[in-house]
Amino acid sequence: MSRLLEKVLERLGTLPEDEQDAIASQILASLADEQAWKARFAEKRDVIRDAAVEQSALMQIQSHRSPFHVT
Repeated sequence: MSRLLEKVLERLGTLPEDEQDAIASQILASLADEQAWKARFAEKRDVIRDAAVEQSALMQIQSHRSPFHVT
């Protein structure tokens, strides 16, 4: 455990139990949100990569067009 986390836990130990529970609930919710976000991102990794490749290709094409090219 890091020193910072130990310091936080030490300070939390001085708070009333209801405040400790409230802070613990916030921390657990934050960790759950982070895990859910990572899972969603992992599921969409291929979609994100394909979109980036497509955008890169479009930018490459546009960089070779004449400034007077009308689409």
